[in-house]
Amino acid sequence: MRAIIGLWALLAAMALAGCDSVARDDRAPNYRYRLTVEVDTPEGLRTGSSVIEVEQNMGRSGASPAHGQIYYRVRGEAVAVDLPGEKTLFALLRSENDVGWSARVMQMISPNVDGEAWEDVFDNVLLVEGEVEVPQTWPANAVLPERSAYPMLVTFGNFDDPVSVEMVDPDDLAATFGKGYALERITVQLTEYPVTTGIEERLRWIGKPFERHLQTEDFPAGLPVGDLDGLFKKPS
Repeated sequence: MRAIIGLWALLAAMALAGCDSVARDDRAPNYRYRLTVEVDTPEGLRTGSSVIEVEQNMGRSGASPAHGQIYYRVRGEAVAVDLPGEKTLFALLRSENDVGWSARVMQMISPNVDGEAWEDVFDNVLLVEGEVEVPQTWPANAVLPERSAYPMLVTFGNFDDPVSVEMVDPDDLAATFGKGYALERITVQLTEYPVTTGIEERLRWIGKPFERHLQTEDFPAGLPVGDLDGLFKKPS
């Protein structure tokens, strides 16, 4: 299919399709966290961060706890790290293999309690203390293999041209930016600061209708470009 499908519109439609038969409550806590990316450069450490808000709603599609479900709503923007030479590294709101990464990363690093009820697991995100470094991979479990724990990293040759987007290897920033560039670390921390805004000032095409007509083959292989807006900004 040549035309790009609006990824977030599709996900929203899928979520709405299941709403009528699910009883919801609000026992899962909402929270904000600061996502920070640090990059070593020939001119010293450069840092960027973004405050992201996650709303959690719990529901059940049946009487059994096994049918429990969690619904997420995310507000926020991709992290922008300004680098020497007027380059910028962006950490997106998803990972290579998880479109909902920004909604789940805090839960993934939160402590586990043996024998804890399903309803209580989602409270544990509030137990995360201080600034915590995100691991490079999540370990394999009974359902999923080992997978990247990092957000997807990209840059642009031209901020005004979305087709100039380029994927960045977190293990080899030098391949994109040159000698002396390396990812130092990615951290998360609970915060009460307001959600970050203003990415449209950097990427002026966000929200513009022309972007919807670009073709998938215009973009780097592996970049999920169903809707570029949704990769950089979630609704306010």
